[in-house]
This record gives sequence, C-alpha cells and structure tokens, in this order.
Amino acid sequence: MATTPAPAQDRSVVRTLLRLWPYVRPVRARLFTAAFVAILASCVGLVIPLVLKWMVDGPVAERDPAGVWLGALYLLLLGFAEALLFGLRRWLVARPLSHVEASMRAALYRHLQRLPVAFHDRWASGQLLSRGTTDLMLLRMFLAFPLTFLLVNGVTIVVGVIIMLLQDWTLGLVILGPAVPVLVTCVVFEKRYAAAARRAQDQVGDLTTVVEESVLGIRIIKGFGRHRAQAQAFGELSRTLRGTELRKARLLATIWGVIVTLPELAIGAALVVGVVQVADGDLSAGTLVAFLSTALALRWPVESIGFLLAMTQEAATATERYFEVMDEKAEETDPAAAPAGPADRGLRFHGVTFRYPDAPPGSPPVLDHVDLHIRSGESMALVGATGSGKTTLTALVPRLYEVTSGRITLDGVDITALPRETLRAKVAVAFEEPTLFSATVGDNVLMGAGDSADTAALERALAVAQAGFVHDLPQGTGTRVGEQGLSLSGGQRQRLALARAVVGQPEFLVLDDPLSALDVHTEAAVEAALRQVLADTTALIVAHRPSTVLLADRVALLSGGRIAAVGTHHELLRTNAEYAHLMSGAESGETEGAR
Repeated sequence: MATTPAPAQDRSVVRTLLRLWPYVRPVRARLFTAAFVAILASCVGLVIPLVLKWMVDGPVAERDPAGVWLGALYLLLLGFAEALLFGLRRWLVARPLSHVEASMRAALYRHLQRLPVAFHDRWASGQLLSRGTTDLMLLRMFLAFPLTFLLVNGVTIVVGVIIMLLQDWTLGLVILGPAVPVLVTCVVFEKRYAAAARRAQDQVGDLTTVVEESVLGIRIIKGFGRHRAQAQAFGELSRTLRGTELRKARLLATIWGVIVTLPELAIGAALVVGVVQVADGDLSAGTLVAFLSTALALRWPVESIGFLLAMTQEAATATERYFEVMDEKAEETDPAAAPAGPADRGLRFHGVTFRYPDAPPGSPPVLDHVDLHIRSGESMALVGATGSGKTTLTALVPRLYEVTSGRITLDGVDITALPRETLRAKVAVAFEEPTLFSATVGDNVLMGAGDSADTAALERALAVAQAGFVHDLPQGTGTRVGEQGLSLSGGQRQRLALARAVVGQPEFLVLDDPLSALDVHTEAAVEAALRQVLADTTALIVAHRPSTVLLADRVALLSGGRIAAVGTHHELLRTNAEYAHLMSGAESGETEGAR
C-alpha cells in the first residue's frame, strides 16, 4: 500500500490553522459578524443573573407583585433576544462555510491534476479521497462551531468572572480555584489527543483505500474466492480504527471529567460560603442568587472546552493532511532550451537516463543513455524483453515522468521548453492497460481531441480502431460505459483507447502495445486502418507481436536500459540473436494462440 508522509512531531496548532486564512478571507466579513453576534448573545445571557439579583433584593423582598411581573418580562425578553441572536449566527455562517469547503475541494482537485505521475505512484487513492471528503468536512465543522465558540466562550468566561468578582471577590476566588489544574489538564490532553487524531484520520484513509480496491477489483476477488480474506483485512483495519477512536474517547472522557468535576466542586464550595455570609448578614440573598446564576451560566462555556479542544485538534490534523498534498510541487514548465537544428526533425532521445524518484540510492537506472532518432513521418517499433523499460521510455515523451539526465526533442525543440498543454496536444498516447471513465463512449474517445471535437472526427477514429461495436450499444456512442469501462471487454476497451489516441490527428503518436487484447482477425483489420494513420504521423510503438512490428518502418531493440540495435525487422532477424529470440517466442505464442 502506498505510504503517506510522516506527520510532524512538533507543530503549532494556531500556525497550522492559520493556513486556512486564504480560503476564509473572502467570507471573513460574515464570519466576523457571526462571531460578534454570538458574543453579544452570550453577554445577553449574563445579564439575566443581574435581573435576578434586582428581583430578589427588590420586588421579592418588598413583596411587590408588579415588580415581579416586570422582572419576569425582562427575563423573557432577554431569553428571546439570546435565542434570536444565536439563530442569526447560524444563518450568517451556513452559506459562507459551504463556499469555503467547496473552494478548498476544488483547489485540491485542480492541484491533484497538476501533480506529477510520480506523486500518484506513491500515494494511496484512499488517502487522497479521505483528504477531499472527511478532512474537509471536519474543517467546515471547525469553522462553523469550535472556531467561533472558543472565542465566544473565552470572552463569556472572562466577562462572567469579572461580574462574579464584582459581586463578591471572596466567592470569586473560590470559583477560580480549579483554573490551574484545568489548564494543566488541557495542555496534557492537547498533545495526546493530537497524536490520536492524526492516527485515526490516517487509518480512515487506509480503510477507504481497501474499500476502493475491493470494489474495483471485485472480479478478481470473486474469481479467486478471496472475499473472506478481503473481509478479514477490512475487519483488521476496522478494529484498529475502532481502537484508536476508543482511545480518543477515553482521552476526551478524562478531560471532560476533570473540567466538569472541579468547577462543580467550586460551585458547591461557593454555595456553602455564600449561604454562611448571607446568614451572617455580610451578603444579600440577591447577590448570592446572581453570583450562583452567573456561575451556572458559565458551566457550559467551561465544560465545552474539552470537546472544543478535541475538534480543534482534529481540524488542525485535517489542515495538516490537506496541505501535505497542496504543498507537493506541481508540474511546471522548465526554462526554454535552444532548438537542436533541422537535422533533428521528428522525435529524438539524446543520451536519456531515467531513474524513478523513489528508487533506492545507488540502484541502476531503468534507462541508461538512450540515443534514438525517429525521423519525421516515420514509425518505429520498440521491442524488448519484459522489464526492459519500454513503457517507461514511452511515458517520458509526454512528460508523465521527467528524465533524470539527457533530453528529448520534438522537431528539434526540447520538450521541456514546451508548455505541457502544448506538448500533450502534439503527442497522443495509448497505453496497454486502457483507462476509461464513467462517461459516454463519445466523451471517452473525444477526450483525445481537445476543443476540436466533432462527430466526424469521432466516427473516423472509431473506424480506425475497428470500434464499430459501439453502434450496437443501447444508446450508441451516447452509452455510458460505467466505472473503469468494466462493462466492456478488454479488447473493446483497448480499441476505444486507440480511438482516443488517434481522434485528434496528433503530430506524434506513442502506442504502448495497443493491440495486445485483440484477436488475430480484429488485429489485422485495425492494423490495416492504422497504417493509413501512421503514414501521416511520427510514431513510436511498443510491440510484442511480429504483426505489430511490421506496422513500423524500423525497429529499435531495448536491452538492459539501452538501445542495443536499430534496423528493419528483417535486418534484425538476420543480425541480432536477442531480437530473433524475442520474435521467435512471439511467433510461437501467436501460433499456439491461434490453435
């Protein structure tokens, strides 16, 4: 399974969350307004104990029914105002936060499209998927609730403590007694919960990867009867995730127990001290009622600290995971290189060496000083044993990977001097393993035509690829092929991939064994049509069968990461033993397959 970068051991939660500011900035006015409204609502709630003090020491003590009814009206209006303000806060944040989540998801998707293939080779798709779904949902929840209420509750606690100290400073000191142990508990909790939150979110990504692979590979799983093994692997990951979530729950329960218990004990102690003071005549009953009401009003802001800190840690972890992807360097256009000259018309490899970015240090390169010239209008077959680097060489032409050293030129121009969009408009590629998308047949084929797509081009490409079978589908070229195109046979998918490669009439064509899944009769028909296309383009064709080799004007033998020989098919059969051996094996395989 692909790995992801190890999380940083020491981080600043505030510094991590501040990276969200560019996405939040466009909606900052509504978010700040919502925070102000929430603070105002909380302060309105703190006025209620003061009204109670006035009622107890005034109308209640003086047995004034009118004053009691007036106080009740004040309390009703304050409660209504508090509820209205909190409702207004929710309305203010709903739309902008959905915009923030959508913009972050769109930015992540755009960035993933611009990241090099080497990045996608390293990362599990489930990890990327969880960052674009679960992590962004956590960030939206954080911006909607914890971010605001950490500020609101902090202000509420400060204002409430000031009110209590003004009521009676001795009782206020009793209430403040648990502050130090609560703060220490929060610091310890933050570090431990951060590690558990990161572990849980990574495990969600691993679990998502297993589910995705099981769905995409369901034919293999059923064909080999491996459903129990897959279920066992899924169960093990689920149990691991469950254990991590339970650890998070235990940590949260611990801090919540401390945060709830200590303030409750402080309120009880304040009640006892206050009653004694009232009995001694040192404190009015109204003041005690107001003090205790304020203390009780602060219970929610204090008790919420635990899960607000937990949600903040999860949001910081989600932010960290999101920017692990966004910080990856995207493909960039390299500085322009000087053209090589008119003699280099066509496709040319100049001393190309390639080693995969994650290859162990000191390992031999996959390609080692490859020199090869495919002249303009010429088609060249690339032949070699399995693992010789043929597919890797073809992937270098559209810059799916970057050469380690050397250079590749198209018509004398270094491909690194061309914007990637320009390069990939010139070069069309068809891979041995065809990838189709959950779209219509027409959309899949016309993906290779860019903005010049039309019905005539589609029909011409389908004819070249002998893909007339699409007209027998329920909606013809408008039929959706389903995820990965698995509703079609391997040969049908391969023909559609070939049609996609030729539909845009590219200047350069790179075909990675495009006919391997076809029967001999269909292959012959495709080759006959493909010869007309190859007559007008410069082509590099990875070939394993002699019939495919015969499509090309010349053949290059790749051996040990180097070009060992170049010539026509018949020349190499006479002069190169390795090539003759490869072709004799291929001919034998074709003969056996035809029986």
